[in-house]
Order: sequence, then C-alpha cells, then structure tokens
Amino acid sequence: MTLPPGAREVRRIGGGDINEAYRLVLADGREAFVKTRADAHPGEYALEAEALAWLAAPGAVHTPRVLEVDDSYLVLEWVAPGSLTEEGAEDLGRGLAETHLAGAPRFGDFHDGSDDGAISRFGSLQLPNDPADDWPTFYAERRLRPLARLAQERGVLERRGVQAIERVCERLPELAGPPEPPARLHGDLWSGNIMPDDQGRGWLIDPSSYGGQREVDLAMLRLFGSPSRRIFAAYEEAAALAEGWQQRVELYQLLPLLVHALLFGGSYRAAAERAAMAYD
Repeated sequence: MTLPPGAREVRRIGGGDINEAYRLVLADGREAFVKTRADAHPGEYALEAEALAWLAAPGAVHTPRVLEVDDSYLVLEWVAPGSLTEEGAEDLGRGLAETHLAGAPRFGDFHDGSDDGAISRFGSLQLPNDPADDWPTFYAERRLRPLARLAQERGVLERRGVQAIERVCERLPELAGPPEPPARLHGDLWSGNIMPDDQGRGWLIDPSSYGGQREVDLAMLRLFGSPSRRIFAAYEEAAALAEGWQQRVELYQLLPLLVHALLFGGSYRAAAERAAMAYD
C-alpha cells in the first residue's frame, strides 16, 4: 500500500470491494480517510476529487473535503460515522434535487471545454463520457451499448439479452421521458455511497459524475436499498420528476444492473435481462 508521507496511527477500515481504506493521522495532525490501491489508474483519484468538488459546488449536499490527491491514493477529511436521521434524509433529498438542478455543461463529461476521451469508472469498468447532443443518444451510445458489447464478449449475457438491450437503445427517444437539461449527477448513487455522520446527516462519496438524466441517480438509489423513503419524498417536494417517471425506473436501473452483471455475475445477469425485456 502507498500512504501519505508522515502518516501515523494507521488503521485499516472497511472501504468497499475495489480499494483499501484507512483511518489515519496526517503529518500535520489532521485525522483523515485514505483510499488506495496498487493498480489504481493514473488520474483516477484526481478525477474522483474533481467530481466531489463539482457535487459540492452548489452548496446543497455534503461531500468530504479533499486534503491530498496522488496517483496512488486519495486523502479525504475524516467524517465521524453515525446513523441517518429523518431530518438528515429530508435534507439530503432536498440537497440532491438542488444539486441535480444546478446542471451540467452537457450530457457527458462535466468539465467545461473538455475534449473527447473523458471516462467514468465503475469498479474496473470504464465507460466513455464523450458529449452527446441529447440524453437518449448519450444513454444508448455511452452507457447501454458499450456495456452490452462487453457482456456479449465476456459471455455474461445470453444473445437474447443483448438483442433486447439493442432494441431498447433503438426505442430510447420514446422511452427516455420528456427532454430535460443535463443534471449534475453523482453517477453511482447506491445506498452504500451515502455515508451518515454522527450528526445524522448524509454525505455523498465515491462519485462517477457526469451530466445526465436525474432519474438515473434516483433509480439506482431505489435498486440497492434506499437509506430512507424520506429522501425521495423531500426530493419530489423540491423538484418533482416528469410525468411517467415510475415507468422509467427499470429503464434507468438497467445501467447499474449491467455494470453489476459484468463485475459480479450471479443473479445480476438475469436481472439485467429482465429489465431490458420489460421495454422490449
């Protein structure tokens, strides 16, 4: 492992399936959280640090401050863990709505004036964030089709599943919902990426941010066990979703299901096929 110079009182803690995670004290005396991995890609942690800052910029949600970033590790302020309160859940729902509505420069990479070639990381997977003119094009060409091709190459999905995804892509202009401006997405918003602190507030961590359809974040949050229904109620009060959003939940859950099918296999394969066939 690689840790910041001068770090002391190092303790290994739980930090997910990909990275090693540590609680430690930096050389300057600050308590910190560090994530590190021997095979981290160059610029991976810098991109995560930029995404955290981008989500925090509207001032509506809590994200940990970045203390130091290196190709080998990311150092964040230590947030004392706790349990999400009802008030914290409501604040998070309102803050997430405000963050989404703060917008993005385009569908795709969130950097202003960015060249093509930007990516989002989901575990060991990389997906393109090259800008698209509209959301259905981005969702088809930068998310579903690349994942379907990988699933076919690796034998993760049966042929019928890949064909169903292709038909969904062809129908996306009619399935994707009313056009909206690009939202400021977390991009990997499952319940494990909402960290409650000791004051009952929710903090957003581990983003894979890009400009997209805001229903994507909410669909993923519903998929793997939401921390509280109050998040959704508060969100709806602050920024109601477009009519018919309930019928699009599985459409946008197809993305994380495909990612999980590729990373973990198992029941996610069948779940991804079922989600695609629901719109076939």
